[in-house]
Amino acid sequence: MYATALVIIAHGSRDPRHAATVTELTARVRSLRPGLRVEVGYLDFCAPSVSQVLSRLAADGVRDVVAVPLLLTHAFHAKADIPAVLGEARTALPHLRVRQAAVLGPSALLTAALERRLAEAGVGPGERGSTGVVLASAGSSDPEAIAVIAAIAREWRLTGWCAVRPAFASAAAPLTPVLGTEEAVRALRADGARQVAVAPYVLAPGRLPDRIAAGAERAGAEVVADVLGPAPEVAELLLRRFAQCRAARAVRTSLDVPLTA
Repeated sequence: MYATALVIIAHGSRDPRHAATVTELTARVRSLRPGLRVEVGYLDFCAPSVSQVLSRLAADGVRDVVAVPLLLTHAFHAKADIPAVLGEARTALPHLRVRQAAVLGPSALLTAALERRLAEAGVGPGERGSTGVVLASAGSSDPEAIAVIAAIAREWRLTGWCAVRPAFASAAAPLTPVLGTEEAVRALRADGARQVAVAPYVLAPGRLPDRIAAGAERAGAEVVADVLGPAPEVAELLLRRFAQCRAARAVRTSLDVPLTA
């Protein structure tokens, strides 16, 4: 019997590359913690659904679950969709304790994964000072999420890159001045970057990552890195969010504070 199971909650996509990438990432997480039961459930498009996974765990005798959103920002899915799905599961499965962990970002591990992907795409250590980087996110209608991406770009710039500009593939917050990938590449070129590299701040392939790559190509970016995907840092971060959620419950229990989801 598993004491506590980890359920990775992925968005899902009609693009089969999405599920294939999530499956590969899940396998890496399992390899890091062979004694931990790790499952994946999808919000939409793919199977199994989150509710199906939780029902199966409950039927197998699992009584405690930590659900870790496979999300980079705390936006609509983390604030509304996932709590709603988990709330329905708690009602339907009263003997199953389900807690929602924090989203993955921001984290130094994600920055390390971005660095890994840029290195794999051919950006050498000696090129940092002459390379401008586009931190290309899928985008969000949530101003908080937009602000987080901009903050990550500012902090990443301090590690030695010529410049780092955030860019968004879609759904930028209203009235917020943001750039698309193509515009960001051209802005870096105008600022004097000798080389421009696009780093997708995206977890899996799909329509929006394809849009990022197309914009980079149109603007003549020299380097386009791969999505974060099953990078070792992402797998480690999923386990870290799992552990943090469990530790938070242990602290609340030791203080005799009523538990909340």
